[in-house]
Amino acid sequence: MFRCQVLEDVDLALIEPRHVRTLFDLIEADRRHLRPWMSWVDQRKTLTDVANYIAASLKQFSMAQGFHAGIWSQGTLCGMINCHPIDWPNKATCLEYWLAAPHEGKGIMTASCRAVTRHALDELGLHRVTIRCATENMRSRAIPERLGFGLEGISRGCEWLNDRFVDHAVYALLKTDQLPEFTCPKTPS
Repeated sequence: MFRCQVLEDVDLALIEPRHVRTLFDLIEADRRHLRPWMSWVDQRKTLTDVANYIAASLKQFSMAQGFHAGIWSQGTLCGMINCHPIDWPNKATCLEYWLAAPHEGKGIMTASCRAVTRHALDELGLHRVTIRCATENMRSRAIPERLGFGLEGISRGCEWLNDRFVDHAVYALLKTDQLPEFTCPKTPS
């Protein structure tokens, strides 16, 4: 199982079936905040939708194709970070993330992205990690910029989001680039 402490009071751990209600409640409470940037919000409207998402994410993990981890602050689920899909032949992956509004601005997501990037490059032996953000989502774009990811370009009209196409800023960090200053401590599973 994937588990990692990223800050003194923040841990990452695989999302599991026992978390269905917790994840559903978090999405429901923050739906208006998430919807402008997350196309999946409208696809996870029931407990069954969330249970199916968790089952699919665990299947992906069991096939070594990526993972979906909950971000836990002081034992409370406050967001998600996903490392998927893993393209083993090209040694590459993509990070996706979201954080509930009350937990923003505390460094939680930057630390989480730093830890997962380090894990992908060092532990999984990947060569490339990408992050794609809607060009207008400046809070999300600040994270890869803070971590030293390079802006590779703009992918125009690449996502259908809330009845319109949005552009994505595409960022990448290679194993040969300067890695973020962080070591993910091992925690018991």
